[in-house]
Amino acid sequence: MWYRVFGLSDVEVSPVALAEHLHATGLPVEPHFRGDEWGWTSGELRLPGAGTPIYLNRYLTTVDDLRHDLNAYAAELETCDYHPNHRRLMEHAIQTQQLIVLRRPADAPDEAAVLATLERACQFLAEQTQGVYQIDGRGWFAASGELLLPEY
Repeated sequence: MWYRVFGLSDVEVSPVALAEHLHATGLPVEPHFRGDEWGWTSGELRLPGAGTPIYLNRYLTTVDDLRHDLNAYAAELETCDYHPNHRRLMEHAIQTQQLIVLRRPADAPDEAAVLATLERACQFLAEQTQGVYQIDGRGWFAASGELLLPEY
């Protein structure tokens, strides 16, 4: 249900660039974003003919109180010492400057399109923020989509 992008850069990714990227990969979305003086803070990616949109929230370590959450992810990764990427991902979580959270809609009539949109959005956001992304129940991924650490 939850997808998270852990960006080392706090540079705002343009919602227009995200939508254009998704369109270029054959995923038409209608973006709706809101923000404040620090850039966009929340948004929706509406898919044609779909029910609930994909919701996005953007948090910055300099503005939002998310250090506790990032430390919790790092602590969880620290327990994954059975995998060679656990330390690198733990350090990445600690050094995260922005966290972008995407929520998969539960009522999507075209599940394949929603999943493709979520994965491509995460890859693009991770690439643009020098990040990695995590999908609940699946694992941690590089911006390229390479699985870095599976979740069991």
